[in-house]
Amino acid sequence: MRIEADTLQEAFSKAASELSCSVTQLDIKVIQHPRAGMLGMFKKRAIIEASREGEQKSKAPQESGSNQQERSKKPRQPRRQKEQADSNKLNDTLKTESSSKSLSSQSSYKPRECAQIQSVLPQIQAGVKELVENSCFSIRVVRVEAFDDQSVLIEINGEDAALLIGKEGYRYKAFSYLLYNWINMKYGLGIRLEIAQFLHNQEEMIENYLVTIIERIETQGRAQTKPLDGVLIKIALEKLRTRFPEKYVGIKTGREGRKFVVVNDFNRKSS
Repeated sequence: MRIEADTLQEAFSKAASELSCSVTQLDIKVIQHPRAGMLGMFKKRAIIEASREGEQKSKAPQESGSNQQERSKKPRQPRRQKEQADSNKLNDTLKTESSSKSLSSQSSYKPRECAQIQSVLPQIQAGVKELVENSCFSIRVVRVEAFDDQSVLIEINGEDAALLIGKEGYRYKAFSYLLYNWINMKYGLGIRLEIAQFLHNQEEMIENYLVTIIERIETQGRAQTKPLDGVLIKIALEKLRTRFPEKYVGIKTGREGRKFVVVNDFNRKSS
């Protein structure tokens, strides 16, 4: 039988109780080791398969003998007919599962409502502090406060802030993605992550760069940015959409996989 519990010890005890024997009389196979996780995510329970000693061995010969008798009684199907029947059965099963999954996902989907920021700020602050203290970087949480009605400002600094940001902001992007998934999934809120003025500096640099792009859009009606990496393309996209709400502003990918922002009138948003 399959047993689930928070720890292996609990799983062993539960199996012994279910099978009315001691732990030493069990045949145990560990399917999954438990893991505590972090911030309530990635937690795993212990899963084992357990049986009393000798049960599987004694049942195996009987089952194999009965199976052989049943097989001898059944008429054999031609190989091609059997393969076709198995294929049709598999297709029917897949169709049934896919339709049931789509129906269940449609019926269970509910738009997430934003939590009241002031009421959940202490929980978010405690979670971010725990995450930072358990990291391998020498950093600290400066502040966690409401940025607006739907997002939280998280500011982090310290000796290893540059290491947390990483080359071209790749660690910053990964850390921001982790925090966003946790906070948005649990509270329905967005985040604004500031690490040692990195986001502020990136915004200033993009604003200076976009001056000529905005002038070109105003005179020619369209333009595109140079290829941008990491958080830069997100900042440029947000600023150009705010500046030109009546135009199409989107991200395109070039032949080499580099991304850039385009602004034009060809795909104007419907009002």
